[in-house]
Amino acid sequence: MQLGFLGLGVMGGPMAVNLAKSGIELVAWNRTAAKSEPVHAAGARIARDPRGVFNVAEVVMLMLSDEAAIDATLRRHSSEFAEFAPGRIVVNMGTVAPDYSQRLAVDVAAAGGRYVEAPVSGSRGPAERGELVAMLAGDENAVATVSPLLAPLCRASFVCGDVPQALLTKLAVNLFLITLVTGLAEAAHFAERHQLDMEQFVAILDAGPMASFVSRGKAAKLRARDFSVQAACADVLKNNRLVAEAARTAGIASPLLDASHALFAEAVGLGSGAEDMAAVVKAIEARTARLN
Repeated sequence: MQLGFLGLGVMGGPMAVNLAKSGIELVAWNRTAAKSEPVHAAGARIARDPRGVFNVAEVVMLMLSDEAAIDATLRRHSSEFAEFAPGRIVVNMGTVAPDYSQRLAVDVAAAGGRYVEAPVSGSRGPAERGELVAMLAGDENAVATVSPLLAPLCRASFVCGDVPQALLTKLAVNLFLITLVTGLAEAAHFAERHQLDMEQFVAILDAGPMASFVSRGKAAKLRARDFSVQAACADVLKNNRLVAEAARTAGIASPLLDASHALFAEAVGLGSGAEDMAAVVKAIEARTARLN
């Protein structure tokens, strides 16, 4: 089976490299050609355009930035879309609005294809190590076809039911992640302003019952003021908005998420959009400065 992969950005690039290195026959495409070079070096064939992927691949994975990028890549609102989808399984691995995913599933089916949503939890580091966590939803047979293809990418995968259950699950996971890192940033700011030993503070967190892979990584970044990107503030703000919209649609209160949303918006406004999400601490610092 030939596998297609569209979107070789911060997350998609490492994912495609791992697929190619695993021995899967992979054909990939990215709008910015230079980002294709590591994937080609890992053994993948690089197509000139999305059509070149759909012409040969039975399963096509999408790791694109947002809904607009998906629509543009798939030529969704043109006659070309009807040529792409027939006989193909289209797998959306990005984080998009659940209602958008539902509409895309309907369009893929109407064009003669099958659709699976398979968003992943994890940032660039886990993507490079093949340690993502996948959530899958869609046609049962299509999910069964896609699931083993994720082995080079993920340490675990979970079947969540029908579309858009996988994306709703991913948004619930993101809610915890966003509020966790925001709370950690506030705690680090509190400790720093009280002139605590930051190395000791982080060591205590790392040794305690709240420690996790995320807390250890982000606490180290906060201690070192290292905001090199793993998950960018601008992307977290986008994901925060998706969770908030899903909460409002369902009539669900999300007070911690809403507070985090405001802080990430402020961090992006301060110029930290391309920095790691730990840089949300800068928004907290700015609020402290306004109090003094």
